[in-house]
Amino acid sequence: MGWVMALLPIVLLALGFPLFLILLATSIVVLLVFADVPTTAVHQVMFSSIDKYALLAVPFFIFAGDLMGRGGVSERLVRWVTSMIGGVRGSLPLTALGTTTVFGAISGSTAATVAAVGGLTYQRLRDAGYDEKFSSGLLISAAAIDNLIPPSIGFILYGIAAEASIVRLFAAGILPGLVLAAAFAAYILFYTGRRGDRGVAPFRLSEFLAATRAGIWSIAAPVIILGGIYSGVFSPTEAAGVACVYAMIVVGLVYREMGLREIFRTAARSMYLTAQIFVIVACAGVYSWLLTVSGAAQAATDFITALAWPTWAVLLAINGFLLLVGMVLDTASSILVLAPLLLPIAMAAGVGPIHFGVILVMNLSIGTFTPPFGLNIFVGQAVFRAPLSSIYPGLLPFIAVAIAALLVVTFIPQLSLWILQFLR
Repeated sequence: MGWVMALLPIVLLALGFPLFLILLATSIVVLLVFADVPTTAVHQVMFSSIDKYALLAVPFFIFAGDLMGRGGVSERLVRWVTSMIGGVRGSLPLTALGTTTVFGAISGSTAATVAAVGGLTYQRLRDAGYDEKFSSGLLISAAAIDNLIPPSIGFILYGIAAEASIVRLFAAGILPGLVLAAAFAAYILFYTGRRGDRGVAPFRLSEFLAATRAGIWSIAAPVIILGGIYSGVFSPTEAAGVACVYAMIVVGLVYREMGLREIFRTAARSMYLTAQIFVIVACAGVYSWLLTVSGAAQAATDFITALAWPTWAVLLAINGFLLLVGMVLDTASSILVLAPLLLPIAMAAGVGPIHFGVILVMNLSIGTFTPPFGLNIFVGQAVFRAPLSSIYPGLLPFIAVAIAALLVVTFIPQLSLWILQFLR
């Protein structure tokens, strides 16, 4: 049975089947041929997989992020970040990176960030003399920070799959997200230093105050969302609902850049994307359940334990495997399928579920901009109208920098766990 569960998905993937159908078809074949379990179990497990209160946060955060991305929030964030670092060398690419990081505390969707922030800053970078490779590589890769900076859909899905605290995962992702942002910033300074760049405009207090005043509603969004979660005022799911209401008020009544028709269209787009995610969640739930009841997860754990590898070797092997998976599969599917399989192995090696969750999500976040099939690559190609022949080479240095940051986060667990001591 194990070889069927391993090989059949690879064959179906090579034939071009959609992932949800691959997982469902494999599960049904195994049940019909190898397992003495009634097929009604498929329906029960599918519905129980999506019958999770925490999953309600997913459509809410998608909707809120899309609203703010299209309703004038990203423009004001760009101006605010520029007002702070405009005089620094390489200020324009640093502004794009900083805006992406701040926007990550609102959205949680890497693809939405590529479209929102990249759509605003790509042409500015090109007009300032940055080539197509660097500009596209920066904006596509920087969006991966959003999977680490809370609220993160990746952490929500991992928390459900691993039965871990989503609040603690959100907190644990903050410093690793900032480490990744700092690594990208260091590369930007190195790159712009070789070019001999200078800042766009020196810091002026009047411009900073004006940008803050204009963007105060945008800046307040992550403060309200994250402050409410960590202060215990509301849960992550309730925070997602608050974010939706706040976003509709800001873009509809304060900025007045979206009417009811545009808001409803945004809701429809969010429903469509949510349906795609939930179909994968349901089908991945069946596959993960089979991995568990068949003993595959325990067998993998026993095999790794028998090898008696040190913890660092186990983590290196897991990182390498996840980087390869992230190149071909989307983040949601990978988390839901692999978390139940790999978590016992990590725990047997002495790695806790929260730290491992950060490692898993960070790995798969790198996969969103790793050729050949990273999701952000194709979003960027559509938004920037740049050929893959330019995008792929431009991503390589950012992939190398991100892997270096991943190794730092992997082998210094306190970067993920230190902040947890301040939670209630």
